[in-house]
Amino acid sequence: MLRALFPAGIWSLTANSSCMKKTTQTPTTTELSWQARAEKAEAQVASLLHEMEYLKAQMRLLTAKCYGASSEKSKQQNSNQLSLFDSAFNEAEASAEPFAPEPELITIPAHKRKKSKGKKGQLLEGLPENVIEYHLPEEEMVCSCCGNLRHVIRQEVTRELVVVPPQFSVNVHVQDVCGCRHCESNGDGTNQVIVTAPKPKRAFPGSIASPSVVAHVIEEKYVMEVPFYRQEQQWVRRGILLSRQNMANWVVHAAQNWFEPVYNRMKETLLGQDIIMADETSVQVLREDGKAPESKSFMWVYRSGRYGPSMVLYEYQPSRSQDHPKAFLRGFKGYLITDAYAAYADIPDVTNSGCWAHARRKFDEAIKASGGKTKNPKALEGLEYINKLYDVEQELRDNEPQSRYEERLLRSKPMLEAFFWHGYKRPTKNLYLKPILAKQSTTALSSGSRSIHFFLTAG
Repeated sequence: MLRALFPAGIWSLTANSSCMKKTTQTPTTTELSWQARAEKAEAQVASLLHEMEYLKAQMRLLTAKCYGASSEKSKQQNSNQLSLFDSAFNEAEASAEPFAPEPELITIPAHKRKKSKGKKGQLLEGLPENVIEYHLPEEEMVCSCCGNLRHVIRQEVTRELVVVPPQFSVNVHVQDVCGCRHCESNGDGTNQVIVTAPKPKRAFPGSIASPSVVAHVIEEKYVMEVPFYRQEQQWVRRGILLSRQNMANWVVHAAQNWFEPVYNRMKETLLGQDIIMADETSVQVLREDGKAPESKSFMWVYRSGRYGPSMVLYEYQPSRSQDHPKAFLRGFKGYLITDAYAAYADIPDVTNSGCWAHARRKFDEAIKASGGKTKNPKALEGLEYINKLYDVEQELRDNEPQSRYEERLLRSKPMLEAFFWHGYKRPTKNLYLKPILAKQSTTALSSGSRSIHFFLTAG
């Protein structure tokens, strides 16, 4: 590499000088200049090689995220995941299995049971049945051989799944308005003459929307991920002109008048628990005041622990400022499990506890970025330490809190100390924190090294 950087005369001069007698000579200014340039070039080459390895690692990681299994589990791989283009264009062809057994239902008196082979029957259990019977015509019930009547030997039963398309109708509310002719003619006007029959209050006053229609729109939008413009097209195909603006208005009305009180009650319950898990993720919001369409906004997620009512609450905010979790968690006193993001650090009356799932993910990403488990044995070693901690937690899942706390001190604490000593604090060059993996490992070890110990303080 250095030969390409210098003129041929320099190399010939070096070669000729080796044949001369050894004499003490002081390097000339020209030689020092060439030497400095060579050292600088070698440093640049080393830097470029380092950067290339880092970019290659990032490319492997991004490729794994786009096309690899989404699961981070070590022992189980998601074999059902299709590639990006398979899922878009030929999911039916990719998923089809021509010889897969059809569901079958065998009936035993007093109960139903699956066959030992196949998965028949389970799909259709509990569904209403419409029995269609087929009988021989009366003239064919006479035996063609002897003329006697035929009798039923057995019945062959087959089942097929039927879909009834959505049916739409209009509820016409008709209220009787009643009056008294005698009072109308002879009254002095002080008494109520006209009375209207009572009817239930409408969930969406002044609108044609019923609760069932709005529930259908919400399910299509937020469960089935069908945007309003496609729902609008669906309604047109059904012969109903319903604009996306109408549907949006209904959803907003339902959120403000029906869902928000439920949300506030759930939040009140959540803040009264002793464990909350929190995280945030970026979202893109169109036509938001004061922000460009391509700018990031954030959805903050708060989830309850294992004990108590299970709930997940979302809160939209335009930024990732620490003011948002402080405001949401005001009044909460307990353990807050996060990914060690700094916004959660200064919340009063809260014990910050690191999330081991986030820590584990960084080691998984480090292995993927390196090109496989054999390419980064130290990251694999760290991942195995965390998997052992997970195994202990799985075994202790049904224990009482006090028992789980004691077992954690006995079994998990030594593993955690070994994990940090071998992987992070031990004075060696072969750390988990390799240059190309520094970004992946920093969150796992540096920022959260103290907070991820807090699971040892309770059960």
